[in-house]
Amino acid sequence: MKDFAAIDFETANRERSSVCSVGAVIVRDGRIVDSIYRLIRPRPHYYSSFCTRIHGLTAADTAAAPEFPAVWREVAERIGSLPLVAHNAVFDEGCLRACFECWGLTWPDYRFLCTCRASRRVFGRRLPNHRLHTVAAACGCMLENHHHALADAEACARIALRIL
Repeated sequence: MKDFAAIDFETANRERSSVCSVGAVIVRDGRIVDSIYRLIRPRPHYYSSFCTRIHGLTAADTAAAPEFPAVWREVAERIGSLPLVAHNAVFDEGCLRACFECWGLTWPDYRFLCTCRASRRVFGRRLPNHRLHTVAAACGCMLENHHHALADAEACARIALRIL
């Protein structure tokens, strides 16, 4: 697979619609050609301590950020009709679907592929787990800023280029 968009969401709380950041990396002809990172004012706009411990974002970080529809218009222009790739795609597709539902937007029938699932097929038990940082390292990619949406999307893109 040589043309796709790797995507990652971070959430503010347990609600899938509470995306507070998005990172997307565009791959064409097997090369990373574009990327985008945006903060999003989540809905609902509160942060659980659990989520903040994971990604470091707080309500103060997104208080003045645009809401999902404005951010997604910009992201959608860049990804076009490319297939979307995520590590643990069930989570990221779930977030995207929840946001579309929350905002009353029409789902554009995005196609998702999962590098976590692919990792299980390719590496099997040779890895101690199939978490993003473990799979990235197995693919020769160091993930230095784990749980930053753009860093995670870039790692996912590099994994996809190796194993999808």
